[in-house]
Amino acid sequence: MIVITAPTGNIGRHLLSRLLESAPAAGEELRVIVRDPARLPDAARGRVEVVVGSHGDAEVVDRAFDGADAVFWLVPPVAAPSPQVAYSGFSGPAVRALAAHGVGHVVGVSALGRGTPLADRAGLVTASLALDDLIAGSGVAYRALANPSFFENLLEEADSIREKGCFTDSVDADRRAPLVATADIAAAAEGLLLDRSWTGTGSVPVLGPQDLSPNDLARIMTEQFGRPVRYERQSLDALYATLVGYGLDDAFVQGIVDMKRAKDQGLDAGVARTPQTASPTGFEQWCARTLKPAVLS
Repeated sequence: MIVITAPTGNIGRHLLSRLLESAPAAGEELRVIVRDPARLPDAARGRVEVVVGSHGDAEVVDRAFDGADAVFWLVPPVAAPSPQVAYSGFSGPAVRALAAHGVGHVVGVSALGRGTPLADRAGLVTASLALDDLIAGSGVAYRALANPSFFENLLEEADSIREKGCFTDSVDADRRAPLVATADIAAAAEGLLLDRSWTGTGSVPVLGPQDLSPNDLARIMTEQFGRPVRYERQSLDALYATLVGYGLDDAFVQGIVDMKRAKDQGLDAGVARTPQTASPTGFEQWCARTLKPAVLS
């Protein structure tokens, strides 16, 4: 029995789709935790067991982890009073339920940066790495998918790209770093969940096929869209003011700012790209398939 959290999100929906195809042949049953079952794909109807509720709720994870052999764990992108509350606070009930039900294997969505000089001052990333340690301490075999920023973050910029011809971030325009498609993260998770011969704890980097800078992204988007797209760098002070203006808690916003600062200082550059750490989807392919329709619609 494999339990999938956040099965309708950017990563979870890809993972659920893949496991619907591959799990039966491996003799695996699927269970999902979801707030709104109506958001599940039609292909999942009658083929997965559904536990309704938040996977931050103790009663929900207690039901969901009963009889589970493996769990895919993803902290949802919700605001909280602090990064620590968002990650370890949200996941505390689940960590206790993992131990109580003797779950053997957990695959979690995490971040790059462990072992770097920036790891302890990287805001949300620091909190994510602390959660990895918390889960590993429960006694399960654990693999943290260590990810850079996602291509899908650019979907939030689709309106700006369409209307103004620009997208924003806070990193240097020529700072090259790994980027990854969420579908590739799901593929890595699928492999680990189906072949549970691994033991102990560790990280599995998922780095995409190449490092790209914001200027590289702008160039590729310009070529794909047939219209100019430029990058505008936003200061960290402006980012902080904008997010606080949305009503987010100061400590949580500071965690975002600290993460952005650390990424601009090379947080994601600590792992070498090899055949084992690279993933296949390039930005050109993802842009043509996903971003271009969103921008030009």
